[in-house]
Amino acid sequence: MNIAIRRVLARQTFRLCDSYVIKSLPKQVLITSPCPVIQFRNYSEEKMETRKLPQLMEFPPVVWPSFIKYIKNWMFANFIIRPYFDQEFSLNEFIEASKHAVQVVSDALQRSDFKALEGLVEKDAIAALKSAISNLSVSQRQLLAIEKDDIFYAFPYQVGVMFDESDKRWVEITMCYHVLKGLRQMKETGDLPPVSLGVQPEYQDKIFILNYRFIREFTKGVEDSWWVNIVNHFQPHTIMKK
Repeated sequence: MNIAIRRVLARQTFRLCDSYVIKSLPKQVLITSPCPVIQFRNYSEEKMETRKLPQLMEFPPVVWPSFIKYIKNWMFANFIIRPYFDQEFSLNEFIEASKHAVQVVSDALQRSDFKALEGLVEKDAIAALKSAISNLSVSQRQLLAIEKDDIFYAFPYQVGVMFDESDKRWVEITMCYHVLKGLRQMKETGDLPPVSLGVQPEYQDKIFILNYRFIREFTKGVEDSWWVNIVNHFQPHTIMKK
């Protein structure tokens, strides 16, 4: 992570909420009559649709950690990245610093300020995000901004090391964040949500899952910083259960 982001490190205890209850949206009902077929869409359905946040980029949604990947991630961080790439690398520090990147990127996305993403998000990803956000409603765009203090659980889903034939090397880290909008204010007032917030209907529209993938080149002699090449925000209760 670049120097500006590395300095924004804070310690926090994370709480893992209960499994989410994933429900599908009600299907439209076709009304048949001698007249032409008409599809009816009531106000509540339209309101629900404006609260639904589709995925921003094509990427399989990650919600929970994998124990096998957890072991591999620990081995990559401690036996490859730290001794051979960056002796000061700490996965815990990376997680905390990455939350600041999430806040910066998500705030720029809400404002459609793609210029602010240059230097932090890869060009191809910016182009994809610009296209996706242009299709969002005003209400949906307002759901994008995330405060780092509203992240109550964060984990690296996958840490990878890549090489090519010219001896270039990169480290890629896919992060997952669980967010409860308004959590910071709840902490300040002492009105903390219940442990079972994942199954409480009043909290479902406030819970978001974020997937961000970071990449950095560690080729010898190359000075680089962390870049974001995948950004996804979605609400777990809107995912269709397969």
